Amino acid sequence: MEAKASKSPHPLVWVAAISLIVFSAAGVGAMMGWIPTSIGKQEEAVLTVKQDKQAPVRVAKAPVPAAVVVAAKCVDCGVIQSVREIEAKGVGTGLGAVGGAVVGGALGSQVGGGDGKKVMAVVGAVGGAVAGNEIEKRVKSTKSYEITVHLEDGTNRVFTEASAPSWRTGDKVRIVNGVIQSNA
Repeated sequence: MEAKASKSPHPLVWVAAISLIVFSAAGVGAMMGWIPTSIGKQEEAVLTVKQDKQAPVRVAKAPVPAAVVVAAKCVDCGVIQSVREIEAKGVGTGLGAVGGAVVGGALGSQVGGGDGKKVMAVVGAVGGAVAGNEIEKRVKSTKSYEITVHLEDGTNRVFTEASAPSWRTGDKVRIVNGVIQSNA
């Protein structure tokens, strides 16, 4: 028969076992109030009150509950969620179409000869009217910027500005009288 040599557990097992015991003891000490800086068990203050011709009476004060700090929610505070550029096409008044038709008809009449010249003038006028109307709409188009703010209460508010805003996604802001202001 062979004799088995008894082998000691791995050193990491020893370290884990010792640290488990130490942390468990520290946790019990904190919960029981044995550690001075813990909030587990608060000391009860005992007052001794002497009454006339009687033995002193011991009165125990109730423990004072720990103060709970609650951060007040800022109703008008939030974070910039998105900034989008919105382009609104302008409305044609007809002046662009008329001007385009005149220019297109004049240029079309320069092409070809005889009846072909007349046909090209008509085609140029129609093409110029369509192009002129589209050019007028683009010239009269406007840009605005839509800013979405995610407020601390979980709601979203959308603001529109005519000029390019300086806000970027993630900026902390506050809404004051309907205007976005920095809250950094």
